[in-house]
Amino acid sequence: MDLASTPVLILAGGKATRLGEITKTIPKALVPLAGKPFIDHQFAGLYAQGVREIVMCVGHFADQIREHVGDGARFGLRVRYSLDGSIPLGTGGAVRRALPLIDDGCFVLYGDSLLDVNYAAVLAALPPGALGLMTVFRNENSFDKSNVLFRNGRLLRYSKQDATPEMRHIDYGLSLLRRSAIERIPAGQPSDLAGLYSTLVGSGEMVGFEVTNRFYEIGSPAGLHEAEEFILRRAA
Repeated sequence: MDLASTPVLILAGGKATRLGEITKTIPKALVPLAGKPFIDHQFAGLYAQGVREIVMCVGHFADQIREHVGDGARFGLRVRYSLDGSIPLGTGGAVRRALPLIDDGCFVLYGDSLLDVNYAAVLAALPPGALGLMTVFRNENSFDKSNVLFRNGRLLRYSKQDATPEMRHIDYGLSLLRRSAIERIPAGQPSDLAGLYSTLVGSGEMVGFEVTNRFYEIGSPAGLHEAEEFILRRAA
């Protein structure tokens, strides 16, 4: 896999209920942030990293996203779409549904995340024998509940439901999956990516890549405010 041809799969099908009135008539991807829709900032950051291929998993207000983004040419990207369908299948199901648009593998990025991370370095860190890579951040329960045991460069355990005090890191919001890992997700059935990740970590088939710059997200009003401050600082 090389960076220019490896797609970033963006999970953008959710209803964003935590944003209240802001997302009653628009999808989270189009929430205004520093004068532009959020997706514009996300795309600009990906383009700057050398990413050129995007697959958007869309559901709620999908038509609005497609109307704004189009084929992605004006962002310097090729954007394709995978529709969630009438029955939501969760994050895992959305990734599995997008499989026809994926060759050897893909990055997986949450549709409400702004990440300060080197995509080329992440791609280069995936060993030939691993099926996946999870970026992790030493969180110490600061920004959200820590859910990763990462020690001496090794990813030892991942669980959102059964966190333990020794977990100091958190899933940063960007992962890398080979096609064979995605094929393990049952087709047409609801599933959460966390289940796949936990299984891969437990079997030693997923490695960790530690990042040091904090993540930003727009899943809540407070997160939206912090993300806007980050964008304005970066622009200055």
